[in-house]
Amino acid sequence: MVYRRFLCIKDAVACINDKVDLIAVILNFSLPQTTRGTDYVCKLKIIDESHPEIPVHVFAQEIDHLPFVAAVGDIIHLSRVVMRIHEGDVYAIFNKKFSSFALYDGKDVENFQPYQVLLRYEARKHDAMIIAGLRKWLASSHVIDEPNFSLLEEINEVGLVNLVCKVLHICKTTDDKWMAFIWDGTDAPPISIYKKPEDEEHNPLPLHFKLLPSSGHVLHTFPTVGTILRLIFDVECMPYILQLLKVCQWFKFFCVECKLHEGLWYGVFTSYSKIRDIPNVDILILERQSNYDCRSLGNLDRMPSWSCPWPSKITEVNCSAPFATLMDVLTCQKEKFFNGLSTGGLKRKLKELLGVPKSDDDGQEEIEGGARNPPWVQCCLKSHSIKRRRWIFDTKLVGYNKFDCTCLVCR
Repeated sequence: MVYRRFLCIKDAVACINDKVDLIAVILNFSLPQTTRGTDYVCKLKIIDESHPEIPVHVFAQEIDHLPFVAAVGDIIHLSRVVMRIHEGDVYAIFNKKFSSFALYDGKDVENFQPYQVLLRYEARKHDAMIIAGLRKWLASSHVIDEPNFSLLEEINEVGLVNLVCKVLHICKTTDDKWMAFIWDGTDAPPISIYKKPEDEEHNPLPLHFKLLPSSGHVLHTFPTVGTILRLIFDVECMPYILQLLKVCQWFKFFCVECKLHEGLWYGVFTSYSKIRDIPNVDILILERQSNYDCRSLGNLDRMPSWSCPWPSKITEVNCSAPFATLMDVLTCQKEKFFNGLSTGGLKRKLKELLGVPKSDDDGQEEIEGGARNPPWVQCCLKSHSIKRRRWIFDTKLVGYNKFDCTCLVCR
């Protein structure tokens, strides 16, 4: 093999089986995976001014020896990688025994210190000049083409989505899976329910896809407006993910699987999913935070966005307390009154509350096996912090003349 230094990609692709040095922009990267042996591998796609993108396969004996790329558009210096060709496609191989790398921020025009290096990496005096040139080229080009990102309120079907969300909490579930609680300040759409009301007596719908954090201190740090989505990690490389994820920071999540579980949305992060850090000044964060700030200040804005312009007229309340969310109730540490359901004609009214589908306007005939779509309703809720119970009170069903309705107790 011939050892060459600092080749542009255009020249490097002609040096099959040679060792070369490359400094290029990272267009894409995968999460680490285990090989058929005991090593780890991740795949990069890199580009420079001279040539379209080429793949780089990075092998390492330890997962910590792989590049932890902070963002697409960052710059990597690859030293002593071997150029290979397979079925006409040229790529670079990073050999765990003699190759090395350094990672640089792709946007910071003044900082020439790498944010990650492999121990055997040696910087050279020409590095800064090449990196500065790549940064200038990257700023004036359009090679970084990110996909559209959805809000949680825009999820409308089971499938893959790209999200920009804040990580609120990370923990392990009872089945030993890692899970993150993520949020963007918007309300995920309500979902129809196919379970019959009578079946719920012995097998009730879950209030949560996975349990909330057991620590009350953690729960009190959660925002009280907007859906908090449970994101399950179904990947092998959790040590890598845990080093990237930081609580109270925003991230871009690519190709997350949105799924349903008995009326609740949740997400799954798979080996095909990706995660990217995102600066706090990014417009995507500023838009989401601004929308949340407006919602959290207003009374009516705290209502679920899917109940607009107003909840159904099934209930009336005799209470002047401001509107609140259920998260307000869960995080409330004092006895408080909330505006927010409840009892007859009685059976018919209860079926209305449960969203039981009917085949006529009188509601006498139910649609067998039809999906239930419970309406949005108002109720007054009294919270007792010591007994940890809540009562619905001062609420009546329209057409049923008592405000003093049956009290419902929830925990």
